[in-house]
This record gives sequence, structure tokens and C-alpha cells, in this order.
Amino acid sequence: MTETKKTNNEREYTIPLRDKCRPVPRYKKTPKAVKTVKEFLARHFRVENRDLKKVRLDMHLNEALWHRGIKNPIHKIKVKASMEDGIVRAYAVDLPNSIHFKKIRTEKKSTAAKAVVEAKKKATQSVLEKAKEAAKPKEAKVVETKKAEEKEKVAAEKEVAQKEAKKEAKEVKKTTEVKNEAKDKDKEADKK
Repeated sequence: MTETKKTNNEREYTIPLRDKCRPVPRYKKTPKAVKTVKEFLARHFRVENRDLKKVRLDMHLNEALWHRGIKNPIHKIKVKASMEDGIVRAYAVDLPNSIHFKKIRTEKKSTAAKAVVEAKKKATQSVLEKAKEAAKPKEAKVVETKKAEEKEKVAAEKEVAQKEAKKEAKEVKKTTEVKNEAKDKDKEADKK
């Protein structure tokens, strides 16, 4: 049947997929496997109304299910799942090598991206601190800030006017399309 290991909020299951996917047409087998995993987790975590929208699969778990294509899904999968705020989140335990290496690559990229973001935050904080020191009240700077604020207001008003003009243009286009469709229908009726 299924193996279960329970911890505080995290459980590990081996979910059988073969019996649920067998009677389904070949071109629907893997989507049925994904749905089976969600149904299994909804049942075992006692999700309210067994709502499948409250069961979220990890990107790598989804790739593991789809690894062999739409017609030939795997027969069972080992999953680690936890529930937080009524939402069940599931992660694959054993991944095929290609997906495992892809997961490692994406983790490296995300850590590198986080490091870049942190460096940018530090740089902007230092620039803001320098700007605050330089922004001691001077009459000339106050006048410049007022001018800048007025320019921003004018720019905002222009953007609003442009958006309204686009909306009106879309409405006019829709009405002309409806008229053209009516004319085409009349022509076809006349031909018959």
C-alpha cells in the first residue's frame, strides 16, 4: 500500500499511480497521475471539501511526473508533503538524475540572484544615506523639489489622459468590429 512517516507537520508518502492511470486513454495518463497525487494528498491531509486547488505540487515533482512523457507516467512516486494555512505543499523525495541536476542548477542561480539583490540593496541604502546628509534644508533645494513635484504631477496627468484615450479607441474599435460582423452576416444571408 503506502508508506507513511509522520513528523510534526511533514509527512512522507509513496503514492501508487498505476491503478488510477491504467484505465485512462494513453494521451491522458500523466495528467491523471498529477490529479491522482493531488487527490491522494487532499484525502490524507483532510483538506476541506477535498479541494484540489489547495494542494500545490513543487515544480520538480511535476517534472518528475512528466519526465517520461504524457503516455508513460511513472507507476509510483515518493512525496514529502506539509500543510500550512490549509494549503498542502508537496515535494518529490527521489528525483531522476536529469531533474535532480536541474534542481541543483536552479538553486545555484537563485542563490546567486539573491546575492546580487542584496548587494544592490546595500548600495542603494548607502546612496540614500548620502542623499539624506546632502539634503539638509537649503532654500535652493526646496525650490528644486517643488519644481520636480510639479513636473511629476504634469507627467501623471498626461499618463491618465493617454490611458483614457486608449480606452476610447478600444471602444470605437469594438463597435466597428461589431458593425463589420453584422455586414458580413447580411452578405452571407443575401448569397443564400
